[in-house]
Amino acid sequence: MKHYLDVYKEFISTNFSVSLSFRTSFTLLVLMDIFFYLSTLLTIEFIFQHISSLGPWNKEQLMFFISFMLVIDNLHMVILSESFWVLSHQIKTGDIDFILLKPIHSIFAIFFRYPRPSSILNTFLTLGVLFFYGSKLSLDVMSWILLPFLVLMSFSLLAILEIIISTSMFWMQEGLGINFLRMQMQQLSRWPDYIYSKMARKALLISFPILLVGSAPVHFLLDHSEWEYLIGVLLANVIFFIVMVTLWKMALIRYESASS
Repeated sequence: MKHYLDVYKEFISTNFSVSLSFRTSFTLLVLMDIFFYLSTLLTIEFIFQHISSLGPWNKEQLMFFISFMLVIDNLHMVILSESFWVLSHQIKTGDIDFILLKPIHSIFAIFFRYPRPSSILNTFLTLGVLFFYGSKLSLDVMSWILLPFLVLMSFSLLAILEIIISTSMFWMQEGLGINFLRMQMQQLSRWPDYIYSKMARKALLISFPILLVGSAPVHFLLDHSEWEYLIGVLLANVIFFIVMVTLWKMALIRYESASS
């Protein structure tokens, strides 16, 4: 673990140096993230100017859910987002060959290689919004204690599902369409599970559990009697991690070096 942490520290250092070399771009990325977060929150504010509740949740409950998802999105932008776009190029050019030779696991070397420093600055904003709406709901002590672990567990599930989708690049060679599909799956998770039809909800909670990313932890935090959601997230992380590793091994076997 220490070896991987040391390597990741170098990844962060390198990307900070590169990002700060282009200060205008760095600033624009920070502002873009802020605009996205504010527009998302203001959209919910606008909706609740016309309705008093959306399904079983009132405004504060839905805003807490949205805030939870913004924290997940921020973690995703900081740690993973850039790497998905680079993977397709690495496969087509054969640059992935050099990654596979490194003495660290290829999933770590590929998907954690390009952290996004500009998004780190907005972490305080998303956490602040989450704690603000959490305090409005008067969450109990256990909820506050579990909140960081649930955030990490949800982020882990999102990352696993996205890596599973991205393995198809080894067969299709072109990653643009795969990345847009991956982003559409993200969009599905940004709304609570109860807004979907019964069939779609079942498929997106069990077959490809993208709705568990946000809905499951928030359901549990708002009502501890809904513990089955928490069990669902735990099981999904374990089961789909195994699926991810298996598919990744199959993808590397399928891979034919473009540089050979």
